[in-house]
Amino acid sequence: MLLGSWLAAACASAGSANPGPANDFPVATDARIEQAGEIIRLTVALSRPVSVSTSVMASPDRVIVDLPSVNFQMQPTTGRNGAGFVSAFRFGLFTAERSRIIIDLAQPALVARAEMRNRRGGFGELVIELKRSSRAEFQAAANEASKNRREAAMSPVEIVKPAGDTRQIVVIDPGHGGIDPGTVVASIAEKAVVLAFGMTLKESLEASGRYRILMTRDEDRFVPLGERVKIAREAGADLFISIHADSLTQAQDVRGATVYTGSERATDAEAARLAAKENQADTVAGLDSSEDTQDVAGILMDLAKRETRTFSSVFARNLVETLGGSVKMHKVPLRSAGFRVLSAPDVPSVLIELGYMSSPKDAELLNSAAWRTQAVAAVHAAVDGYFAQARLPAGKAAENRR
Repeated sequence: MLLGSWLAAACASAGSANPGPANDFPVATDARIEQAGEIIRLTVALSRPVSVSTSVMASPDRVIVDLPSVNFQMQPTTGRNGAGFVSAFRFGLFTAERSRIIIDLAQPALVARAEMRNRRGGFGELVIELKRSSRAEFQAAANEASKNRREAAMSPVEIVKPAGDTRQIVVIDPGHGGIDPGTVVASIAEKAVVLAFGMTLKESLEASGRYRILMTRDEDRFVPLGERVKIAREAGADLFISIHADSLTQAQDVRGATVYTGSERATDAEAARLAAKENQADTVAGLDSSEDTQDVAGILMDLAKRETRTFSSVFARNLVETLGGSVKMHKVPLRSAGFRVLSAPDVPSVLIELGYMSSPKDAELLNSAAWRTQAVAAVHAAVDGYFAQARLPAGKAAENRR
């Protein structure tokens, strides 16, 4: 797999195009937002008409436009500028079968019209018109939409380990994806960088024959934080590795990789900042709490289980040691904080920040196939070392080998 070329293409269209069977998807080629009197109008040009539904969400205020899977072939800067009470809009693949446009509101507003127009030549044109509303009207609409989403919530799909398969199960979790690009620096999106790394790590671990690898995503789509945790728990995973890349726009000299474990209390302010940012991924993608059925409060209580936390720390130390021999590390390379994606009570879990995209030096390395190969080899060595020395924790992982 030519991941270097793939990453270059993905970064060039960060936030704009969906990989995978995109040729079968309707294509969105342009979007514009404009003010016409009291109305703010969003118009999206499509290769063919599609179905559309709209709703609103509060905290923060936004309008959600749901569509079937759409291949967004638009400039990365599309949607950064708003009009009137619309501050910006963004778009991307939300699930394998659904795309989403999120319109960020500076003031409460409701959908006055949502229309899919048929255009000559079989093309489609989506028109969304918004009109300002009172806070009470907006909140009532948001409450009703939340209730409908809760009632329509899908049951999770159970993942069953094949009988007789004694390989350790490792879940690789490339952060962000789809409508959530993560950090974007010079049109390079974190979601593309970490997906390329995750796919390379998958290939490396699978080639050893020792591990069964599950990906929380292997394409440019959004996966809720709670769903990422469920994938690991329902598979009875032995290890969960979440992959990210950080950014500090006011400190471009800060660089290096950092390894995090989950904890109710952050080791320092920087760890707390990062966890707060990463925990907002669902909000960025237009997901409210009713759509994420993960019992966060219960999981945080379960994190007190010392065994799983101990194994997470063992693997984290292995990672810091092996990565430190191959790549640049942050001056404080091992930290902990309350990351929601690390909340599985029975799966040892870590989060790797590969480096800082805000650092020109790190950004160059993160986009380098040679660096990626070197870093993946170090993570692979840490995984091997962990399973060579660890007595696996009780719970689903241990049960899978009985």
